[in-house]
Amino acid sequence: MNLLKPKINWEEDYSSKILILLIFFIAFIFSVRLWFLQILKGDYFAKKSLDNRTRIVKVYAPRGLILDRERKLLAFNEPAYDLAIIREDCKDKIKSCEQELKTISSLLKKDFTELKEKFLKVKKRVKVFEPLILLTNLNFSELAKIESRIYKWPALKIIVRPRRKYNHAYALSHVLGYVSLASEEDLNKDLNLDPGDYIGKNGVEKSYENILRSEKGKKKLEVDAVGRVFKENLLTPPQPGEDVFLSIDLELQNYIYQILEGKAGAVVVLDPETGQILALVSSPGYDLNKFVFGVSAKEWKAWLKHPFHPLQNKVTQGTYPPGSVFKLVMAGFLLNKLKIDPLERIFCPGAYKLGRRVFRCWRKEGHGWVDLNRALVESCDVYFYKQGEDIDIDELKSFVLASGFARPTLLNLPYEKSGFFPSKEWKWKRFKEGWQKGENLNVSIGQGYVLVTPLQVAKFIGGIVNKGITYRPSLLLEEQKMFPESLPFSQSSLEFIQKAMIDTVQAERGTARRLKNLGLIIGAKTGTAQVVKLKEEDLEKEVEEIPYKYRDHAWMASFGFIGKKKYVVVCLMEHGGHGASGSGPIVKKIYQYLKNKNDRQKIN
Repeated sequence: MNLLKPKINWEEDYSSKILILLIFFIAFIFSVRLWFLQILKGDYFAKKSLDNRTRIVKVYAPRGLILDRERKLLAFNEPAYDLAIIREDCKDKIKSCEQELKTISSLLKKDFTELKEKFLKVKKRVKVFEPLILLTNLNFSELAKIESRIYKWPALKIIVRPRRKYNHAYALSHVLGYVSLASEEDLNKDLNLDPGDYIGKNGVEKSYENILRSEKGKKKLEVDAVGRVFKENLLTPPQPGEDVFLSIDLELQNYIYQILEGKAGAVVVLDPETGQILALVSSPGYDLNKFVFGVSAKEWKAWLKHPFHPLQNKVTQGTYPPGSVFKLVMAGFLLNKLKIDPLERIFCPGAYKLGRRVFRCWRKEGHGWVDLNRALVESCDVYFYKQGEDIDIDELKSFVLASGFARPTLLNLPYEKSGFFPSKEWKWKRFKEGWQKGENLNVSIGQGYVLVTPLQVAKFIGGIVNKGITYRPSLLLEEQKMFPESLPFSQSSLEFIQKAMIDTVQAERGTARRLKNLGLIIGAKTGTAQVVKLKEEDLEKEVEEIPYKYRDHAWMASFGFIGKKKYVVVCLMEHGGHGASGSGPIVKKIYQYLKNKNDRQKIN
């Protein structure tokens, strides 16, 4: 019997092997993938899984306080409520949060387009599981509307954090400055800032931003599937900002602001022996607290168009012709550089002729024969015309710079102006003309191209009364006698000018005699700074009859001795007319206030 071998189907056998190999290959792929996910990337995905139920959030700390020299609160913090959205918890899958944004728009009557624009702009800076702040400073009504419905919208969160608040906001507006929301530019410059953060934008708030700003802490939250927090753990405690103590005397600051109410002007009260500023008032002021909530376009335009320019710090940013106050600098130049004889007399007939031009004295009938003392006391223009006719303007500029003008005082406030003093080179570059003798005459009485700030004048007067030593003006209580400089004056010339300033108050025809009879030793110099050249027919008019913008600026620069203390008081009234009548009454009230305060302290 023949046994036949079974017929082998090689085709089926090959297919089976391919199938087996394919199964092994797929199993291998899954094994490798499983190894990759579980072993190689296990820690990473474990962390991702944990992140789905935990969140790291920032914890806000209060900004540092600002206080006056007697520890009275000037800037502090109060709780504020912001509305934030967490994209990870939004109801739509693509996390555009359209439903939530529409709900907020409808509920709080906010423009949907603006909300969405802000959302899209900020989301690139915020992680999907972090709160993205949409609205700041919710009022009570808005807060109640959100809180009563927030259970329906797990993506919406109320963030509680400190908000800046200012006492005496108007009187201190140009000292404190303000905080406001960080702009896109601010966020790009400082990586420590987050959208919705507030930073100092002006004044002390800006100058000491690094000191006042707090450091955020971090907190880990464990949340359930709908975003409700069931456990939290503080990782990094928040650090509050440091407090700043100012040299400002709040009561004096408020008093000066009150007597300047309704006027445009600047007053600075300085301690010449330390350089500390006791009062820095620019009028009118503005409400600092509005910047915290956000200034409307209407309010901003109104401030910009206001004829008194409330946003400008007139003490440090207002530049004005110094008028006759500059005669003090000229007197120093004449005595120390030109070595004139102060007893030499010059005749003042009421005008001085140079070529075809006539330069008038403020006293049209003239002062007669005057020496340097009388020229300062009665503010004779002709004396300084004559003495200044042949000066070298570049030599005078060097003296002016050494006296602290045409350069910043370096006060610890932003945006300080330098003022200006001309030179031959500047004149040629600006006008393609050489320097003229007639310009010497204008400069000699503080007119022409000369510009100064009230703070520069105060620093200079401080040097006159402090044996020629000036200090950098400071608003910090801890700073005293910073960066001493010497005026280019001999001690004899300083004594001469001090005496002339005291005579200006005490003499029968002294232009500052308004300050007499206070029972104090006061020295002063008045100044009337021409804004525009008046027509001949307007020269005889009273100040009130001249249009406001054409009236002269009124200066009074002074020092005073009260008890054992020295003070410098400088006042500039924009378009105030004559120095004696425009600024004199204000300076007198300030000295009376300081005297009364000194008397009260003696009793106590």
